[in-house]
Amino acid sequence: MAAPRLPSSLLLSLHVALLLLAVPCSCQVGDSCSAARDCGVGLYCGNCAAAGRTQPSCIRDLAIQPTSVVRGLPFNRYTWLVTHNSFSILGEPSRTGVERVTFYNQEDSVTNQLRNGVRGLMLDMYDFNDDIWLCHSLQGQCYNFTAFEPAVDTLKEVEAFLSENPTEIVTIFIEDYVRSPMGLSKVFTAADLMKYWYPISEMPTNGKEWPSVTDMVAKNRRLLVFTSDPSKQASEGIAYQWSYLVENESGDPGIVPGACPNRKESQPLNSRSASLFLQNYFPTMPVENEACKENSVGLPQMVQACYAAAGNRIPNFIAVNFYMRSDGGGVFDVQDRINGLTLCGCNTIAACQLGHQRALARTSGHLIGLAPPHHRRPSPPL
Repeated sequence: MAAPRLPSSLLLSLHVALLLLAVPCSCQVGDSCSAARDCGVGLYCGNCAAAGRTQPSCIRDLAIQPTSVVRGLPFNRYTWLVTHNSFSILGEPSRTGVERVTFYNQEDSVTNQLRNGVRGLMLDMYDFNDDIWLCHSLQGQCYNFTAFEPAVDTLKEVEAFLSENPTEIVTIFIEDYVRSPMGLSKVFTAADLMKYWYPISEMPTNGKEWPSVTDMVAKNRRLLVFTSDPSKQASEGIAYQWSYLVENESGDPGIVPGACPNRKESQPLNSRSASLFLQNYFPTMPVENEACKENSVGLPQMVQACYAAAGNRIPNFIAVNFYMRSDGGGVFDVQDRINGLTLCGCNTIAACQLGHQRALARTSGHLIGLAPPHHRRPSPPL
């Protein structure tokens, strides 16, 4: 007996249903979603109630590396994404056997941060348990309830990333509480990172330009390390941070509407004696659910204020909490727009064409297009 034939209309419906199950939707930034599979590559399905969002939407979690679009310029012509307290990860198990009592600033591993396009890490290093540990602590002392992990473990993640990605450059900013002799040198050596080390003798001074990223990669000088302890420059050959960059104030003192005060250790932001500019934007008390609004609304405004305070100078590093949290494009959008404007005169790096470089393009003293996204896919504002 022959099997019954299904109506062609039913077959078509089944075919369409199977296609919908097999092929995920490629929704874009700001489009409604119900699960990660609804969103395109480099996006996840999330919400930002702090910004008034009532429904989940597709949110960016992946950076466009500017050097993949506009190549070969000096290192200080680009803007890079930095995570504040990169190691202070929500849900990270205790390594001391004691429940941790501290604040958290990120929510995924350092390896994942690097894979998502982060190129700068802020690490707080302390002497602890006869080793160098990463701690989110107070009064220059690491405790078993503020400790995260031995620094070498995180540094090995950096080494693995640099080894797997031979054209990438990473910068580490150390909040340095290490007092053991040659402590930092030992931990970087143990992590096998010295082969990538950018020597302090080759770092430009007096505001001179850095070598091109092409040259840095060719010489395998792909790890920049800065310390907050000035004594380490002479004793261990590790660059004292504020000799080579200017920096605005961090935490709540730095979040002043329409202003951008410099950190007390830093030269004035409009100084041209240092060729790198680190811009912080994060509150003293990190709140995970508020970060999406901070990175979507407050950050673009702060970039404008700091650009003016720095004498129309772009930030080379933008440091934030919970970097993936936003109302759509967030810090990734801000980074794209800065790089687009400064590297090729476009309103986003994605609009730049290879070989078309108008370095340091300026637009009437303003970084046009850094307004927060309005629940839609980012597009050129002009």
